[in-house]
Amino acid sequence: MTRVLVADDHAIFREGLRQILEDVPDIDVVEEASNGQEVLDKIAKADYDLLLLDIAMPGISGLDLLKQLRSEGRKMRVLVLSMYPEEQYAVRAIRAGASGYLTKASASEELIDAIRKVTSGGRYISASILDRLLFELDTPKDEWLHDRLSDREFQIFRMIGRGSSVSEIAHELSLSVKTVSTHRGHILEKMKMKTNMELINYAIKNGIVSTTD
Repeated sequence: MTRVLVADDHAIFREGLRQILEDVPDIDVVEEASNGQEVLDKIAKADYDLLLLDIAMPGISGLDLLKQLRSEGRKMRVLVLSMYPEEQYAVRAIRAGASGYLTKASASEELIDAIRKVTSGGRYISASILDRLLFELDTPKDEWLHDRLSDREFQIFRMIGRGSSVSEIAHELSLSVKTVSTHRGHILEKMKMKTNMELINYAIKNGIVSTTD
């Protein structure tokens, strides 16, 4: 039996996952968490075979949580289940320690297949993301300005790219306005840009956000 911990800040989505998985005989959703700190608290008290993890959670981001789990030597496998398209976060998630990446638009059958593959020791990524990973191995880092950003900076950069203000980002990520402003300054400096509009244009041009976000 695969013991699963579901981490997502939306209670309705967590309940939906429970309903999808409750009739699968070899998978048991035994616990839920609404943020990164709750995940850390729960895995300190019990063992799980798999963490189903959202990236966009308040407080500790999913990517930061992945890195922390890896640094602590946790054997629990992690499957990222995110609203973000694969091309925006999958590569970073795999690099950070995830064993797989699915979008929330994926079919329930694909989710079950991914859980089984990941918990059996494999990885679950699409062919397009595999191609991207191989491509990036052959691509000098300085050709991608956004690769200079930390995971938190990239998260905030993407939110700026979709038009969110500093105060809106701070509210969504449960950060102070000052902290977000500091991150914004680092983003502009690392990407050698001066305005939000430059960031927005870059994000759209390179497919990091779309005009429908």
